[in-house]
Amino acid sequence: MNDARNDVTVTNPFGSSAPTQTGALVAAEQSKAIAEVQAALLIARTHPRDPRRAVDRILQDCMRASLAEEATYEYARGGNVITGPSIRLAETIAKRWGNMEAGVKELSRTNGVSECMAYAWDYETNYRDVRTFTVRHWRDTREGGYALKDERDIYEVIANNGSRRKRACILALIDGDVVEAALTQCKATQAAEVDITEELIANMVARFEAFGVTKEMIEVRIQRRLGAITPAMVVSLRNIYNSLRDGMSAPAEWFDMPADDPAANVTAAADTRAASVKSRMKARRTTRTARAAQAANDSDAHDDRPPDQDQAAPTYAQIADALQGATTLDALNEAADLIRRVSDEKQRNELAQLYSARAADFDQGE
Repeated sequence: MNDARNDVTVTNPFGSSAPTQTGALVAAEQSKAIAEVQAALLIARTHPRDPRRAVDRILQDCMRASLAEEATYEYARGGNVITGPSIRLAETIAKRWGNMEAGVKELSRTNGVSECMAYAWDYETNYRDVRTFTVRHWRDTREGGYALKDERDIYEVIANNGSRRKRACILALIDGDVVEAALTQCKATQAAEVDITEELIANMVARFEAFGVTKEMIEVRIQRRLGAITPAMVVSLRNIYNSLRDGMSAPAEWFDMPADDPAANVTAAADTRAASVKSRMKARRTTRTARAAQAANDSDAHDDRPPDQDQAAPTYAQIADALQGATTLDALNEAADLIRRVSDEKQRNELAQLYSARAADFDQGE
């Protein structure tokens, strides 16, 4: 006779111990990534960079006019003009420096916001610089802006925001004297390669027009007609253009933009909005105080009315409780309208002061 207990199969409440297919794929990808990093570190250790040869290759690249024109940027801060290497020059330095990796990655995407990471890793020294940031899928326009839905637009806004972080990560790994040597060579190349022609001037004007800068604005800045521009001025304008293109500065920081141009009035508009809000809040407080005073005066004017005209008149305590317990501005104003029905002038003044204090609380909450 078979025992019935032998036919009972008990299942594991936590699931099967056998690895799932998804888990196996994840483990394989993790092993692959670890192997790639280990291989890169090993190659960097067995084939270390030659700093002298690396700097020579960097300087040779900086002799190219196409790179030198995009190598630097300028922006104003605290009344001073600050210059530095652009993302293009930083990428060239990293490429020629060797044994390092840099890039931008999108880590996650939720509710129209991407969490991203910019990094640079020197495999030879095993030093790594990482910077995380968030990018909103939004594009500002003169009409107020709109949300981005197309994948290409989202990629472009992430790449634009990530390029500045990527440059900072690269420059954190490269020796400062190497960067300075590259900048010096780029400036020398720019000065030597500038050939003032009508085509050069036309191309420069066309580039600045994308940022709302006209030919007349450029001439006002350089204090002369474009036909009389010097090579040094061309180099300076190229650096300004690189700064505008990389988002390091705004056109209004360099040129006299018209009053109705959004780029010229960002700060002014913010100040105007702030002043407008303060003005409205001040006017509202003044109106409320005047209303309370008027209520008190109205009460004085009706003190000679017979008592039977004020049927069920609220008491001082009831109005004070209504003022204290008001959770909305409308409820507070309704309670304030009852102040005039209090016969005692001293009590009316105390209730008016209480109303003003509560109204100020609502203003601070806004």
